Order: sequence, then C-alpha cells, then structure tokens
Amino acid sequence: MPSVLHCPHARECGACQHVNEPYEAQLARKDERMRELFAEFDGVEIRSILGMEHPYYYRNKVISPYAQGKRLGDAPRGKGSRPGKGARARQRKDAPRYEILCGMYAAGTHRIIPTDECLVENEQAKRVILTIRQLMPKFSIQPYNEDTGAGFLRHAVVRVGHTSGEVLVTLVTNGAEFPASRAFCRELVKRCPFITTVVQNVNTRQTNVILGEREQRLYGPGFILDKLCGLSFRISSQSFYQVNAVQTEVLYNTAVDLAAVAGGERAIDAYCGTGTIGLVAASRGAGEVIGVDSVESAIRDARQNARHNGIENAQFVAADAGAFMRQLAADGERADVVLMDPPRAGSSVEFIDALAGLAPSRVVYISCNPETQVRDCRLLRDRGYRVKAVQAVDMFPHTDHVETVALLTRE
Repeated sequence: MPSVLHCPHARECGACQHVNEPYEAQLARKDERMRELFAEFDGVEIRSILGMEHPYYYRNKVISPYAQGKRLGDAPRGKGSRPGKGARARQRKDAPRYEILCGMYAAGTHRIIPTDECLVENEQAKRVILTIRQLMPKFSIQPYNEDTGAGFLRHAVVRVGHTSGEVLVTLVTNGAEFPASRAFCRELVKRCPFITTVVQNVNTRQTNVILGEREQRLYGPGFILDKLCGLSFRISSQSFYQVNAVQTEVLYNTAVDLAAVAGGERAIDAYCGTGTIGLVAASRGAGEVIGVDSVESAIRDARQNARHNGIENAQFVAADAGAFMRQLAADGERADVVLMDPPRAGSSVEFIDALAGLAPSRVVYISCNPETQVRDCRLLRDRGYRVKAVQAVDMFPHTDHVETVALLTRE
C-alpha cells in the first residue's frame, strides 16, 4: 500500500482534509495534538495513536444524495438540417434530459461533488451507488429536488458487513409508491450480485435528516449480520454501527482492556446505544453489565443483540444515564466500572455528579471529541478521579477526527 494515493476531489469535497498527505505525517500530527491536550494531567500515560495498516476504502457505510445536474442538449446536427419526425420521437423517448449527480456534498453546502471514485468509501458500496444512478433513467426515476420538493429518489445508503460481506441497500424515497420496485431490484441485484437485501425508506419531509420513519422490505431479509469483537450484530437501516469496523474493534478492545472486567466486576455502560461495548465487556468476563441509554429504539436493538449472542449477564434500560446512576447510589447499589461514550458535546455536570456519587473505582471514557473529553476529565479530577492513561485511535484516516479512550481511577 503506497503511503499516499491521490484524490482529485480533495480541494472541492473537503470531507477528507488530509487525504493527499502522507499517512505517517497525519498520525504524527494527531499524536502531538493529544499530548498537548492531556499534558495538564499529572502522571498520565499518553500512548501513541493506533493507526490503520491500510487507511483507504475503510468506510463500510456509504451515503449518496441524487440530484439533477446540467441539462443535456440535443445531439449536434448540420446547419439547416432538421431531424425527421421519427428521430425527434426517439430523442424525446430515449435521451435523458439532464445528467444525474451523485457523490458527496461540498463542505458546508448542499452542492454535490460528483465522485465516481472515493479513496475512503468501500468499493463495493460505491459500485452500488453508481449502478443506481445508471438505472434511474431506465426506470424513469427522477432525483429529488430540495428546492421544489419534487422528484422521487433522495438518497441511497449502502452498508457492507466487514466480516460477513453482506450488503444492505436503503433507497430513501420522496413517497411510498414505487411501481417498478421489483423490476428495479431485480436489475440492481443482477448488476451487483453481492447485494443481500434492499429496503425502501420513505421520507417526505423537507429536512436535512436522511432517513424517515416508514420503511418496507423490497428484497431479501431487510437486515444484514456482521461480526465485531467476536460477537454477531444485526444491522438494519436505522441501526447505529460504526463505519470503520477495523478501527472499531481496536477501540472497543482497548476500552474493555482498560476496564479490566475479567474478574466478574459490575459495569455500567452509559450512553450504551445498541450495546456493542457493554456486550463485549459481558463476553470478556464482567459479572454483570447494565447498559443505559435514553433512546428506546437503541435499547430494543441492544436487547436483540444480547439475545442474538446468547449473553445473559447484560441488561439494558431505557433511561437517562445520570438519573439512573443517582437512583442506584440512593438505593445503596454499587458499580466497579463505568464505561461512558457520550456524544460530541461531551457529558453534563449532572451526569458527572451522578457518576461521582456512585463512586466506581474505574471510569473508562470513550470520546469522539478530545476537547470536550478533557473538559469532563477536569470535572472528574475535581471529584476525586485521576487520569491514568489515554489511548488515541485513528477511526477516520485523512480527517482531523480522532477517537480517544481515557482511563480514570478513583483516588
């Protein structure tokens, strides 16, 4: 694998700010940034960032909008000549009136940068995106127009199982009626025979949110299965699942190793989502895992994932994590470890206070925003915790993003 593959769209697209830089230089810059951020914590072990051996084509979830491009003119003809009636009829029937765009939005806009190739998107998923574009004129499928609300196909979302190779295609449409759906799916699968299942998601709202609430299965079971950290997970169009499975395994293994739950400890998995981290901990020797999240659909998925893997020492609760821990402490309950993975905005003072009141001996803080993580670590330090170790993981090569895992122990 060469150290640099060139992307001709980097300046326009902006999604991968550093894709045309040597990967080693990217890692060194992120390493230095982490050391500067966490230098204020005395005695902390700041470990070198864990990068990827092959940092290209790693995104196993690919999303593309579809939109109308420039109008396609009639074929040129000689001066003074006019096509016959039959020729004009064939032109109207067969020739597309405009090109169809797909790709990525330019940074901070809704202007599509057409990309037939992408250095970070899974190649099979990209092939599906382009095949859908090719089929749209054949089936008279018009792309969605954000300004007028007209058109049918808004987005395609393609998810590829990292270990299973199963492929889920979600067609996001501006309406439920899809008359040619069977023929369309038949042709799509014929051209991309690796596709496992196709679903139609209906979103008629004028919104930036990609998926709507209504959905129907068009082909296959409507979901795919994939393995992560030795466990099997069921993935649907609405499921949260990290887009870089290779580095997700690195991240979750690091978190569970730092949690040191192999001795039958009781662990709280706060902001648990679909339960992935908690289930890994439960399968690695934790005595009991309680996952807590305020999103009820995520909790339903977590319970399904626990049943699917035969894990009986994990339970999942739909509740505010801070309120749940305060109630545990009030009831005289305890926890040995708290695993927390909050959103980019970080945690709240109320959550930090509830965690401190429960007084676990170890806290493993997973973050997609090291700046807010440092802020929260200061709050935990003020409440009797010491930052012992920090491990950065390069989840999104060629971007400025970095994930970090911090271990804090109670003094």
